[in-house]
Amino acid sequence: MSPPPPLAIRSSRAHNDGSVIVHSFPDLIAGIIVTAYWARAMRLAYKFKKQTGNAANFTPAEDIGRKIRIIWRPLVVIWITHLFVNAFGEKQKLPHILAPLAENRILPWICVAILAAGLCATLLCWKRMGKSWRMGINPNEKTQLIVSGPYAYIRHPIYAIQSLMLLATIILLPSPLMIIACLLMMTFLQWEARREEKYLVIHHGQGYADYCRQTGGFVPRSLRPFRSA
Repeated sequence: MSPPPPLAIRSSRAHNDGSVIVHSFPDLIAGIIVTAYWARAMRLAYKFKKQTGNAANFTPAEDIGRKIRIIWRPLVVIWITHLFVNAFGEKQKLPHILAPLAENRILPWICVAILAAGLCATLLCWKRMGKSWRMGINPNEKTQLIVSGPYAYIRHPIYAIQSLMLLATIILLPSPLMIIACLLMMTFLQWEARREEKYLVIHHGQGYADYCRQTGGFVPRSLRPFRSA
């Protein structure tokens, strides 16, 4: 029995009766989810810009943060566009060791579910952060320290969730380009988390140091939530 032909959706272009072939619906849905993730982040930054004149440090005030963004932003573009290119393009030839991941029919949908759950969980974290949410560090700015909700268990839930989403993307689309891009972003998340902690210790002192001792960075240290003295 021959495999079924790829599904097609009609093009919306005027005077064009051709069709657009979707070779991978999991990649397409994943691309939409990741796009929605970053679109929401940009929307929040724009909202902050209108309310405060500061776009939540979208472009950080400090030099290292600005230099990191020179690499980080193109990696985000790769994360999004590679999913769409693979969804509509021909099936890529993967290294032999990675081929089983691409051939599994169930695993891609599990990865899509992880991405969708990650988006929902991140929305909750952004809401919990409120006016304290930032996309970068401003050494001269002190925001309220949030230690409730998911932050009562780990210090960087947004970074932890994004790391999980990146891992799911690697499994979903294990091309060399996607693997390199996602691993670099995960490395930057770890580095950024440590830089933020140094900044927060300076601004919040012993209170933040105590918080760090009782909570994990990306993984909960205990099932007991942090309670400030």
